[in-house]
Parts: sequence; structure tokens; C-alpha cells
Amino acid sequence: MNDRYDADDAAQGAAPYELVGYDEYGQPVYRQIPAQQAPQHTYDPYAQQGYGYDPYATGPQQPQSYEQPQSYDAYGAGRQQQPAAPSYDPYGSQTPYDPYGGAQGTPAPYDPYGQAATSGQHPRVAEQTAYIPQQAGPGGAPAPRESEAPGPPAAPEPPAAGGQDGADGQFAFVEEPDGDSEDVIDWLAFTENRTERREEARRRARSRIIALVVVLALVAVGGVGYLWYAGKLPGLSSSGSGTGTATPAGAQKRDVLVVHLHNTGKSGTSTALLVDNTTTKQGTTVLLPNSLALSGDDGSTTTLAKSVDDDGASGTREQLDTVLGTSIQGTWRLDTPYLQNLVDLVGDIEIDTNADVPDPDAKKKGSAALVHRGKAQTLSGKMAVAYATYRASGESQNAQLERFGQVMQGVLRKLSSEPASATTTVQSLAQILDPPLTDKDLGAFLAGLADLAKGGDYRTALLPVRPDGTLSAATGDSVVKDILGGAAKSPDAGSAVRVSVQNATGVKDDTEKARVVLLNGGFTFLEGGTASGSRTTSQVLYSDAADKADAAEVAKTLGLPAGSVAKGAVSSGADVSVVLGADYRPASS
Repeated sequence: MNDRYDADDAAQGAAPYELVGYDEYGQPVYRQIPAQQAPQHTYDPYAQQGYGYDPYATGPQQPQSYEQPQSYDAYGAGRQQQPAAPSYDPYGSQTPYDPYGGAQGTPAPYDPYGQAATSGQHPRVAEQTAYIPQQAGPGGAPAPRESEAPGPPAAPEPPAAGGQDGADGQFAFVEEPDGDSEDVIDWLAFTENRTERREEARRRARSRIIALVVVLALVAVGGVGYLWYAGKLPGLSSSGSGTGTATPAGAQKRDVLVVHLHNTGKSGTSTALLVDNTTTKQGTTVLLPNSLALSGDDGSTTTLAKSVDDDGASGTREQLDTVLGTSIQGTWRLDTPYLQNLVDLVGDIEIDTNADVPDPDAKKKGSAALVHRGKAQTLSGKMAVAYATYRASGESQNAQLERFGQVMQGVLRKLSSEPASATTTVQSLAQILDPPLTDKDLGAFLAGLADLAKGGDYRTALLPVRPDGTLSAATGDSVVKDILGGAAKSPDAGSAVRVSVQNATGVKDDTEKARVVLLNGGFTFLEGGTASGSRTTSQVLYSDAADKADAAEVAKTLGLPAGSVAKGAVSSGADVSVVLGADYRPASS
């Protein structure tokens, strides 16, 4: 491509140029050859081939003679300058070199820097050391890149005399280190790495936020689904009369079992309904007061307590179905000894007690309490029976009934939720059950209730009744309709003998005891208040002769002598009036 001298300058007799390398853009770099004669004994790297050797020639070559100069000045000073030697033509041709392929004999001037040739002589350039980019020092210079067009090869320079570069007028290739470029590269690398780290941190943060939102959404959907399935969403409760009710109360499926606790140590019974609502997954113990009015087979009115004693399990279950409008699947008679064994089998129970209960087997009054009042009290079998049947002086039967409900719920919390294990516990009681209830049926039913009790989906409710034992629509709906899914249907209150009781014994608790006895006897109790003074004898009065037989039956039920029955004025709304005197001895309860 480019020659090492300018043809125009050569034509005009100016000093020729020679190629010294390539710059960073791939352009050739030249310098002027000084107008000095080379020394006689200069270093000739082409001594083997001669200066006439053309590396690019294709045919045989003849070495050309070269006239050695007479003297050599290493520093170019202090001696007379010799005339310049004839210009050296490495290509062995007398015709000037035309790099662009022009015809011989008409050479075109060549400008190595891309400028148009002029007729004037180029200014002479002072000799200087050439710095060639991408080239190492003299020890190991890399070859030009293949993408660059190769120029005429430059002759290797002889080593500098005296060990100093340039001292002999020759040039040396020097690579100047560029520290700034390395700093720039390092800074760009650092900036790129920091940017990548920031982008990676942003991507991770976005991923975490998306994952958190997904988890929260799943939790919310799962929670709403569970509440909907359990019927606990607002406006979707199973009890509701609103338009948002998922399943009407009457359409919900329930398993109901009636349990009668018989106090074998003392007279008296306690009744409760165990309800498993399989639709809403809710368990309930419904406590039934003994004063609840029921209808007998003959149409007469009786009480729950009297029905349990007289009609037995089957008769009482049918009467409860009629009054409450429900369907009871079975009856579980639980005597107090079996309750004690059941508590011991499940490993004691833990409940919040509301009274100090004395030991029923203690011979002396004032002995240490068997059960202490307090939170989270652990009760054994004997302690549980004493607490479930305890009724303090002046308390109503409902107070004792609520204690029985506490014990039953405590037993369910400790009973196994596995039907097989619960059945084994029931069989361990060695109890004879009333048909059609079997050990397997009872065990499976109690296991289901135990699972609800352990999960917190269990409660205890008391059935509210009027003083005469009947149910009102307002007071009965909260239990009868919502829990049992039935409808209150109490017998006509007028069908039972209404008995008004006035207390003149001086003992306030005697009124409640007489009330319980009368209700258990199938009578309707009416509160007559407390007399201003005490009486020594009791009196049973009737105003209509047709009520004389009923009056005699009332006296017999209360344990009063037959002579206490007399005709007289009775309280308003009552069929028989009773005035309790000091001779009244209430039955132990």
C-alpha cells in the first residue's frame, strides 16, 4: 500500500521517507531519513541476502552493490557532513514506485497522510523516536493485525551503541503505559457491577413482595372459606332469620342424645341434651330444668323429673320430642357411679368451679371442702360427681344443673376424638345401655362431640322455662329453634293443677324445696310469697269441692298430714293454696 518515501520528494531530490510503523487507527507512520552517510561498518541485518533483496519478488534476484560511506558520526555533530547516499530501492526497480498502479514512467506523487500532492517540497521533519500503539518494545513486538493492509517491511534496527537508545541515530519501539485507560476500565466495570447489583436487588424485592401478596391472598381466601364452611360468616349464621342464611335452622342436620344423671346417693335426676350439629360443626349441651312441663300419654300434664321416674327412658324421650319439636336418637342413663368411673378413665378433668363443695362422705360438718372454688380446678371422678350434684342452701335447681353441664363439657374435652378409642372407653364402663343405643353408637357420637369441644366449637345452654314449666315463644326460640331446630309446643297450663305456696316456716329455702317437689309431682307451681309470721302447722286449702282430691294429693306430695287439708280461700289463679308451717319437713335433695 504505502511506500516509505514520497515519490515527489524523491523526484525533486529531497530526503526520502521510510515507514516506521502504524498508529492506533491503522495508518502508516513515516519519518525522513537524515541526509547523512551511514558509517562504513554499520550493522547489516540483510548481510546474508544483500540490500538488493526483495522479500516480495517472485523470481531470482541479484544482490545490488552498496557504496559504503567514508565516515560515520554517531551523534551527527562535530564532523563535516557527507553527501547523502543514493536512495535505497528495496523493490529493485529504477522506476519510482506507484502505490496506486499507475503506468511506469509517469509516477504520481504520493501523500502518506491522505492529502493531495503539491509541487512544492515537503518540509523536513526532525528525527524523533516513533511510538507505535499496540506494539511492545524491541524485545517482542507483535505483528500488525491481519485486518490492516501490510506495507513494505522495515529493516530491523541495529542495537544502540553504548547501550543507549537512539545514541547511534537509530529509533527504538517504545510502548507508553496508559494508566488512565485502566482506571477508566476499572471504573466502568465497577459501575456496571453496582448497577447489576441494584437491578438484582430490585428484582428480588419485587419477587418477595409478589410472594407475600400471594400468601396473604391465599390465607384470606382460606380463612373466608373456612368461616363460610363453618357457617360463621356475618349474615350467614345457621341461626339466622335473615335473608343471608346459608342453611335454614330447620334444614340443618343434627344428632341429638338425651342423658339422664341419676343421683344414686340421694334422690333426684338431672337431664341434658347433647347436640351435634353436623351442618354448622357446632356442639351444644342443652340443660333441661326438671320443672319443664310435658304431656303424658293420657294427655295429662307432668314434669320432666316425674316423667323420668314414672315413664322411663322411652316415654320421656317421646314427650321431649313433642314439646321441643326435635328428634332424639337415643337415651343415655348415666348413674353417678358411672360418671365417676368415666372421669377417672379419661384422666381427670379441668373446669372453673363456682362453689366450695363439701365431701358428701364426711361425718362431721365443717370439714375441709372436697372441691374448691377457683379457675382451672382439676377434679377426679369423686370430686366431679360431688360438684355435678351439689346444690347449696337457697339455690335453685338450675344452679346445680349448670354444674352438671360443666362436668359433661370437661369430660368431652378429655375424651378421645377417635371413635374406636371412645368406644373402648364406653365399653370399659361395663354399662347396660337402653336400646336402641349401643356401645359403638355412643362411642362414635361422643368422639364427634369431643372433637368439637377440643376445637372450641362447643357450648352449654340452659333452656329457659316459665315458673309453671311452660315455654314462651320469646324465651324458647334462642334454644329450641336455633340449637335444636324445633318449635316450642308446651302443653296447656290449665291442664295441670296450679298450686300456690306461701312460706311460713321461717326458713327461706323451704319455698324452693317445695317448688321442686311439686314440679316433680306434675303440679304447676305458683309463688305465694312469705308470710309475715311463723306458723306451727301447715295448711292445704281448696275452694271448690271438685278440687278436694287434688288438695289431698298435694298434701301427700309435700309430706303433710291428711288433716292439713281443709276448705278455704285460695289465692287468685290457683286451684290449691298451701301454707307451709314448722311441721313441714322437706325431702332431702
